[in-house]
Amino acid sequence: MSRDNSKLLVSCKNKSGAEKHYLPAMEMAGWTGLTDLVGPGEPQPSLVGVTGLLLTGGYDIHPSHWDGSEPVHPRAEVDAERDAFELPLIRAAWQANLPILAICRGEQALNVALGGSLIQDVPEYFGCESARHQHGTPDHPDMHHRVQLAPQSRLRALLGEDVFLVNSRHHQAVKRVAPDLVAVGWHLDTVHPETGPIVEALEAPDPARWVFGVQWHPENLVTLRGPAGDAARDLFRAFAARLSAS
Repeated sequence: MSRDNSKLLVSCKNKSGAEKHYLPAMEMAGWTGLTDLVGPGEPQPSLVGVTGLLLTGGYDIHPSHWDGSEPVHPRAEVDAERDAFELPLIRAAWQANLPILAICRGEQALNVALGGSLIQDVPEYFGCESARHQHGTPDHPDMHHRVQLAPQSRLRALLGEDVFLVNSRHHQAVKRVAPDLVAVGWHLDTVHPETGPIVEALEAPDPARWVFGVQWHPENLVTLRGPAGDAARDLFRAFAARLSAS
């Protein structure tokens, strides 16, 4: 499904975790091109020959990247080294108009890199129980809540589903959406009176760009039967197809 010289960059902190969960999802989707795992502590990778960027999950983003006066929340586990590596990489990939698939922390990093902000602690901000968005593990996903997609969104067209169950392992979330992105997915039962429901998916509305971010972990769902598994497989297949066409 890919040209021999195609290369996918996978930005991650835990390379063994990426090899165990994200790479198999891409292989199941038909990706046979080169894959380069990159992360903090390494030089900024060249984008020459790169056909796409996959942003994986991980720890929290420092609030200084959207507001220099906002203190770090007591529950935040900031990964400043990864911020320093990943945010410039995202901006470079955006400037190069590369396809980008951003997952969990990756979705948050995408939003921040392009000028958006985050909620540092979901339970405190939304007044919900601490476990509402913290369930399961990569090996044992817990399908804990539903996501509602905007009916006319590009993501809805890719996944073929309006509403489906997802796994959820995060305590930060998108607050102010970056100017070049739009929110297209929400958990409608986690709502703030001023900002509305928690954002679960973003996309670039510009049809010339293939850029999508999801707050859940589809890489853990690709072997499941039912709508959640179908949506996860469709997402990775669409990404692999766009990479091969780039």
